[in-house]
Amino acid sequence: MDIKEYIAPEKKEEAVALMKESLNNKFIAGGAWSKISIKKVDKLIGLENLGLCYINSHKNNLEIGAMTTLREIEINEDIKKIASGILSEACSQIMGISVRNIATIGGSIMGRYAFSDLLGCLLVLEAKLNFYSLGEIDINDFMAMKKVPDDLLISVVIPKKEKKGYFHKVSKTHLDFATLNITVAKDSKVMVAIGSRPGIAKLALNTCEYLNTVNSFNEIDFGNVEKLIEDEITLGSNMRGSKEYRSLLMITYLKRALREVM
Repeated sequence: MDIKEYIAPEKKEEAVALMKESLNNKFIAGGAWSKISIKKVDKLIGLENLGLCYINSHKNNLEIGAMTTLREIEINEDIKKIASGILSEACSQIMGISVRNIATIGGSIMGRYAFSDLLGCLLVLEAKLNFYSLGEIDINDFMAMKKVPDDLLISVVIPKKEKKGYFHKVSKTHLDFATLNITVAKDSKVMVAIGSRPGIAKLALNTCEYLNTVNSFNEIDFGNVEKLIEDEITLGSNMRGSKEYRSLLMITYLKRALREVM
């Protein structure tokens, strides 16, 4: 990395102003994956002094500050109560504790890493993202943006809904990135997200639409489910697995997930 200057402002407006000075200025939040995403920077803007590390439980939602570490999310009792604790479970399987003490939820979101185990969870939890300038944005709309906005993520808001949840990560070792991850949640409707495809996590909306027409696991036509999800979720091959292997994993663990939540 080539960094000319490091600045840690104490006000959000100062951080945003610094970011807008140049396309070569970048935020850093945690920095666990900085070698992957940051190459050459004029001003690297640290967010550690902005008061964005918190988990607040409200009546209808949980609000997680963007600088909250994955370890803090992993062990938080309020987060463990939402959708069978899938977000906490996903955090617990990311590298070791030393990395989870550094990596933040904001950095994981804004990086939009294809290997992320958190993004699928946030999709099925119907999370909202609270930005300094843009205001509140649905996580699915954020994921659909062609370019990550040059804005400061303030917090992640997760509705407190009575959901059953399922998360599974397939990887060669506990410390490796996922070959595939799958997250499913169900309340009045079923939501399915597939990540490490090896592309970025994506909701299987057509599959969900079909699943929401049935009332129980035994009523599901898995031939139909398999066709739907393979048509809408694009899989590929890389060093961690072939397209065919990922397809087999996706179908196998989707069945296990639906058996658990329905």
